[in-house]
Amino acid sequence: MPDIRLNGLVKRYGEVVAVGGIDLEIAPGEFFTLLGPSGSGKTTTLRMIAGFEVPTEGTIELAGQDVRHLPPYDRAVNTVFQDYALFPHMSVGQNVEYGLRVAKVDRSERARRRSEALAMVRLEGYTERKPSELSGGQRQRVALARAIVNRPKVLLLDEPLGALDLKLREEMQTELKSIQGDVGITFVYVTHDQDEALTMSNRIAVFNDGRVEQVSPPTELYEHPATEFVAGFVGVSNLLERDGKRYTIRPEKIRLLEAGSEDGLQTERGRINDVAYVGMVTRYTVALEKGGELQVVRQNLEELPGDIASETGREVIVGWRPEHMVPVRTQTTKEEESP
Repeated sequence: MPDIRLNGLVKRYGEVVAVGGIDLEIAPGEFFTLLGPSGSGKTTTLRMIAGFEVPTEGTIELAGQDVRHLPPYDRAVNTVFQDYALFPHMSVGQNVEYGLRVAKVDRSERARRRSEALAMVRLEGYTERKPSELSGGQRQRVALARAIVNRPKVLLLDEPLGALDLKLREEMQTELKSIQGDVGITFVYVTHDQDEALTMSNRIAVFNDGRVEQVSPPTELYEHPATEFVAGFVGVSNLLERDGKRYTIRPEKIRLLEAGSEDGLQTERGRINDVAYVGMVTRYTVALEKGGELQVVRQNLEELPGDIASETGREVIVGWRPEHMVPVRTQTTKEEESP
């Protein structure tokens, strides 16, 4: 039985359809991410699972129980927010055990579970500190410990790393995935950051305009996007039209070729319009003779000459293997969506 099952979930605000009929199943122990741009419906969906919003239509099941009409505190879920929502006047330990105090858990049990939760988030020895004495990453870990100390069936995380700088954000991505594996709780994670979703998730649901365009593991989502929107939102992609059909191909799958090395490849001639050196790779924009442009990425395995701008204007041949052209649709229909 899935930990979460959404069936025909709809949320309207007057004439505005924020969520337009979603079917999803999330398995026990999954790290499942709702990915999409602002206004795509992902956060509204999370808030309906949490009980902060009431669905207009559809059902929400947690471990087989319909919870549509249950308040948040009667659902076996906890939520971690971007702003942490810690009590500034309480110590770390008091923040973590707050929910246990409300639930009238006795003192010795509270202390044991508090210590367990803080150990899980690598904050042993921080019990007496105040939130103001912690870094952003440490405050985020306290919020996580407070959420897991009650042993919820599902943990909901609403852009929890959004306030952190890039380096700390990347460190916390690894930490979160590790913690999730340790506690074994189902994580449902909301983000607009594609790299974050690809790094941490078992599966990802891509939201667009209140609908789910695709649900897939990270590698399948990136290598085989179902729609033009998914191809363009998850990473960088090129769109090609051949014989009336539309295809996507990733920039790193396209090669800059020398004459005579085109065997087995589909090729086009063009001219380099722009070159950008970005450390590990160099990005090329190639204007094709037949019209249109392709983004090409080449890994910098050797040291490049100092003046890469001189490449601009050079005539080139670009090529790719036929299987790297992935057919895409404009939008996934409801019948094609898969839980």
